[in-house]
Amino acid sequence: MKLVMAQTNLTLKGGAERVLLKIAQRYDAKIYTVEYDKNRTFSEFKDLDVELVGKTTATKLLPYGRVAQGLNYGLSFYNLKLKDDYDVINAHMAPSHWIRNKNERVLWYCHTPLRDIYDLYEYRLSLRKPHQRPVYIMGAKFVKGIDRQVVKKIERIVANSNNTNSRIKRYYGINNAKVLNGGIDYENYRDNGDGKYFIYVSRISPNKRQDMAIKAFNIFKKRIKGYRLLLVGPVSKDKFYYDYYQDMVELAKIVKDVEFVLSPSDAVLRKLYSRCTASLYPPMNEDYGLVPLESMASKKPVIAVKEGGPAETILNNRTGYLVNNAEEMAQKMIYLAEHPKIAESMGKLGRKRVETNYSWDKFFKGFDKELRQVAKLK
Repeated sequence: MKLVMAQTNLTLKGGAERVLLKIAQRYDAKIYTVEYDKNRTFSEFKDLDVELVGKTTATKLLPYGRVAQGLNYGLSFYNLKLKDDYDVINAHMAPSHWIRNKNERVLWYCHTPLRDIYDLYEYRLSLRKPHQRPVYIMGAKFVKGIDRQVVKKIERIVANSNNTNSRIKRYYGINNAKVLNGGIDYENYRDNGDGKYFIYVSRISPNKRQDMAIKAFNIFKKRIKGYRLLLVGPVSKDKFYYDYYQDMVELAKIVKDVEFVLSPSDAVLRKLYSRCTASLYPPMNEDYGLVPLESMASKKPVIAVKEGGPAETILNNRTGYLVNNAEEMAQKMIYLAEHPKIAESMGKLGRKRVETNYSWDKFFKGFDKELRQVAKLK
């Protein structure tokens, strides 16, 4: 199988990048991307064939930011005509799937449709100043038109979760997408006891709601002393995200005992998981989320918001807790801190759940089948 892959950027260490890496390694695939930072994403990409595409004329006139970034991603793939000999193109994070405009036989592994113009549209619009909103509305309408036109051409869509699949149905009217959950290398994770800290692993972003984790910890520490909260993940150089990170730093100073661990290595991250009391996971309607699986693989319970992907992977009251707000999150943190045997029991069940349901072997059994279906269409 000659596989070519399309990905918007390789600039962070996230769940989507991890899935992309595992697929590329399995098929020795060539990767086309618009941005590539070897020092900020997984080092294993250095051993693969990664080629940069773009930058478009339109985006060269704009300062670096969300608008220029999004336009560059979309137009770069929309205008790209491949010369490679390939069986299938495997697109990943939107709008890399726009590569279907000038190329055939595309399998889109959809991490989510473009959230800024679909499920997070109202939220993103509310963050704009009044004079910016008309431009955002027109821009979103323009992008949505192109997006839907391209999606109609795509031969096959595979969703990373039932949550993502529900968005595909809602926004595209497509009802035959297959759901394949990404896996993890669970054998690399260990439980090394309780170091009396909670951990939240995610890129720093408003929709990841680090502020909720800090608020929950602030409630927790009024009842239980001697614990810390670790916020672990990368920070984008984009001003939109970096400003939020600065706000969280200031909030952490007020609450105290909150620490940031920015872009740790895989080995350090696994060590942090191995010693936590439990992990927190409060992102806004997360597409899927590998973090709860990594926590469970480390035999640690997860306290997550009851929405999106975590509601699919976490068994409430068995491998962790699904909560509705910071107050409920804090109460579960208190309970686990006061009942270590229950936390231990939840962790063991979580590990068993991951081994049974979220292995890479299981993922690739389904993914291989989907690739063959698209390849047969040539």
